Amino acid sequence: MPAVHPDTQALLTLIRESGRPPYEVLSPLAARRAYAAGRALLQPAPVEVAELRDVTIMGKTGEVPLRLYRGVDTSAANVLPCLLYLHGGGWVFGDIDSHDGVCRRLANDARCCVVAVDYRLAPEHPFPDAIEDCMAALAWVAGNAGALHIDAAQIAVAGDSAGGNLAAVLALMGRDGTVPPSVFQALLYPVVDLTMSAESYERITEGVPVTAKTMRYFVDHYLPDVAQRTDWRASPLRAPNLHGAPPALVLTCGHDPLCDEARQYAWRLERDGVRVATLHLSDQVHGILTMGKVIGATDGILAFIAAALRDAWRTAAGAAP
Repeated sequence: MPAVHPDTQALLTLIRESGRPPYEVLSPLAARRAYAAGRALLQPAPVEVAELRDVTIMGKTGEVPLRLYRGVDTSAANVLPCLLYLHGGGWVFGDIDSHDGVCRRLANDARCCVVAVDYRLAPEHPFPDAIEDCMAALAWVAGNAGALHIDAAQIAVAGDSAGGNLAAVLALMGRDGTVPPSVFQALLYPVVDLTMSAESYERITEGVPVTAKTMRYFVDHYLPDVAQRTDWRASPLRAPNLHGAPPALVLTCGHDPLCDEARQYAWRLERDGVRVATLHLSDQVHGILTMGKVIGATDGILAFIAAALRDAWRTAAGAAP
């Protein structure tokens, strides 16, 4: 096993000594409460942004809450590139509050508009409800670009963990014309294969916040029908080809059961002719982007993601360096 970063090791020791039960032994409601309770301990104080407002749109079967951010030092009159951000949490927990700090940082550092999606959660709303909400959000953003003062030709998608899964699916749907196209996809320790057959599921089994058992708990709630797990809308790694997908950033962590499938997805993107940058953190665990108060590397990682977004928007627009 690769070495663990000292900050991360301290966090793992704290979790172990606290006696906090793993998510997979909790009911979904209790898991949501446990995840929310850790926010104050793990996340730094939110940074200021130029604008933050909550809106609600109509999805396929009901309302979908969104949160809109505009980066600091931008004005309402500026036409900005836009990032549709899809939060993590195994499709079972997480919301626009849990990833508020991440969205604020990306809005500021990438100098963009971020739209966070509060999609429906499992098990109350299993596959494909979450992806349908995200499709509705992307269509709404593109359709209201003028009123939102964003550039409809400069929309990127991003997400961590389960959100990375949803972002990858949206990117492929955009390629195929099912939803508005995106110019970039940032897949941050994403779930891309719900068959859970990668070798890292055998390797990452204990001692970290998200293990193979945790992922099985999430997947069983999100898509209980095993036969559907090879559907590419659930497992984008199973798509016949990735040619024509937007350029990508794929972030992976060594102490994460999702590590191997996400690295395989990056390899397939490259093989199929998609420009892809990979950032592999061998000494880190799943979920670090919402652990910035205790893991010092998180700050630089968010800055790197923002730099990748700025570069993607610059090159998509054909601008000089």
